[in-house]
Amino acid sequence: MVTNLEVSVTPTSEQIDRTTQRIDNYIRSVESNPNFRPGSTPYYGFHEPGKAIRGTVLIFHGFSAKPPQMSLLSDYLFANGFNYYQANLARHTLKPPVKYWCQVDLKPEIYNPLREKVQKDKVLKDFIASIPADPAKFQRPPLPQIINLISRMFFIEPRLLDIIPAIERDDDPDFDRYFISNHMDYLTDARQRLAELDDMPGPIYLIGLSVGGAIALGLAADRSDRVGKVVAYTPLLKLYDPMVERYINLAGPLDMYEKSWSPGESFPVGALTAAAKYGAFVRQPQNIKALKKVPTLMVLTENEDAASIPTNQDVFQKIGGENNGHLLYLYPASDLVPHPLAEPNVVSQGMTNRFWQSLYQETYRFLVTGNINPGNMSNVEQDPNLPQVAGLN
Repeated sequence: MVTNLEVSVTPTSEQIDRTTQRIDNYIRSVESNPNFRPGSTPYYGFHEPGKAIRGTVLIFHGFSAKPPQMSLLSDYLFANGFNYYQANLARHTLKPPVKYWCQVDLKPEIYNPLREKVQKDKVLKDFIASIPADPAKFQRPPLPQIINLISRMFFIEPRLLDIIPAIERDDDPDFDRYFISNHMDYLTDARQRLAELDDMPGPIYLIGLSVGGAIALGLAADRSDRVGKVVAYTPLLKLYDPMVERYINLAGPLDMYEKSWSPGESFPVGALTAAAKYGAFVRQPQNIKALKKVPTLMVLTENEDAASIPTNQDVFQKIGGENNGHLLYLYPASDLVPHPLAEPNVVSQGMTNRFWQSLYQETYRFLVTGNINPGNMSNVEQDPNLPQVAGLN
């Protein structure tokens, strides 16, 4: 049975009014921007003033997605005593991504000569000519072709052998020599979303998926004095495959794009590089030290095609592991759970998470008690001792 279910705090009307006014002001600024990305409006749910609640949950969606991505989760938490704020990632409310989203780029004095060499190379010219004109239809090349593309890039520009390690190694001193990046805007923006909740009493809980999970962890390290617990679903702290990572880091001069989870949208691969670079920041020693103070639930899957499982497991151990009040659950490959595991209706790699209702239950259990029941994570029936999660309409 779940214990420690007592409610935490009772926000006043003044506290709720000040909070919602701040968020509403931000929402108006988002929607009035001429480059507003439709469907990306942040939103929130607050119980009536004077009603006791368990706390407020700040939720960060996954990379290239939008705030409604985990709406069923916030609905469930709201129905069971939490306030919530479905936020957005830095500038994911704007389009086009190539102009506004966080990116890592080669400096112009390096990029421009390299781009000229790419355009003059017959092999790469033929490859680029085969890319669909609509970036949203572009598919990432298969691994053998990725390896060949990497080899060709090094062939036409040997300097890349010195340049690329500067981004592949954490905290390489030559990074700023070769690259420009605004990946730290992920944290700056997340700080602003948390600040909008300054007037809310009681604990603030953070939940995030993929890049949103990395942002939640980074924000928790930054504000361990304010954050009560963190739930990180498959946080992208490093890309899952070294060869894919190298391809991502090299593909900018080829004008490569990746498909967005939002239909009909795409983003430049330099944006994914920035997300991984932010993940490297989260893994820095000062953040690991701070995260030791914040109880964390990390949920991973062996069917991973984005985040590095060993890296996440290493971070989990470094923050103290289960001996320090943290918890980790890894869906085995046989459960056929994909990377976007917090969404019940998204197909990835031909898989969906059939256990999403139990995942929501265990997220609730962790926020309330600091524990989970691992046996319920792969249960399609749900735990009858926890509030039930409604099915899909």
